Amino acid sequence: MHARHENHDRWLVSYADFITLMFAFFVVMFASSQSDKTKVRKISESVRDALDNGTSTHMKAVVSKILGGTVDETGDGNALRKGPGGSKPDPRWTAPRTPQEAELLPSLEYLNAELKLEIEAGKMQIHLEPRGLVVSLRQAAFFPSGGDAIDPATYRSLEKVVTAIGKLPNPVRLEGHTDARPIHTARFRSNWELSAARAIALLELLTGRFAIPRERLAIAGYAETVPVAPNDAEVGRALNRRVDVVILNQQRISDEPAQAPRAPSVPAAARTSAATQLAPPINKR
Repeated sequence: MHARHENHDRWLVSYADFITLMFAFFVVMFASSQSDKTKVRKISESVRDALDNGTSTHMKAVVSKILGGTVDETGDGNALRKGPGGSKPDPRWTAPRTPQEAELLPSLEYLNAELKLEIEAGKMQIHLEPRGLVVSLRQAAFFPSGGDAIDPATYRSLEKVVTAIGKLPNPVRLEGHTDARPIHTARFRSNWELSAARAIALLELLTGRFAIPRERLAIAGYAETVPVAPNDAEVGRALNRRVDVVILNQQRISDEPAQAPRAPSVPAAARTSAATQLAPPINKR
């Protein structure tokens, strides 16, 4: 009998079985992934169809907030979305400004940067309105309660506002406002007097300390008639107590009263001669 030789290649059987199992595993994984992609595509198509055809505007806003980007009536997106239509910026930030807004926009940007700390602390507020650039001075930061004396600690902040005013030829209106609580003191009989007195105090400071020409300034006292918040709570009343520095735009300038032309100066000798010619003769008896 011949001796049986040991087979050293039996490991190939186990290796082949292992490879077969691995192949089967990856085939199953690949098939599963393809199925998931199909489901995701169907869901995506259903959501898109619902957004474009049957969903309310409110629901569109909610879904777009969750998914990112915006969806308008034409299906376009903004810069937050990727893919087709996703390169359009938000029109709120790219819409062309009116000439009146563009005129005062550099001053708005300057004041927002220079008065950043005051704005964050709630001492001041700056915004553009159709009439011009409005800088609101909160009473709690600039005036004592029920008084019209400006706190000297605020002069540095006011100097930044003066710098912006000095860069423009526009006239400036100083508007005093109060809350709805009545006042009757030895100095102020009503909120009208208090609001006007605070505007006058600011005018005197701007013309005296900061040398702003008086002909560029005007004052107004509105008492409690122009609130910016409800007067039924202290938070709202605090916002209403303010003095607004309004840098008027060019359109509003045309609504302001024109200054009367100054009469030319006449030499004294000429005035005397004219008076002599116009005077009636005196009959001597």
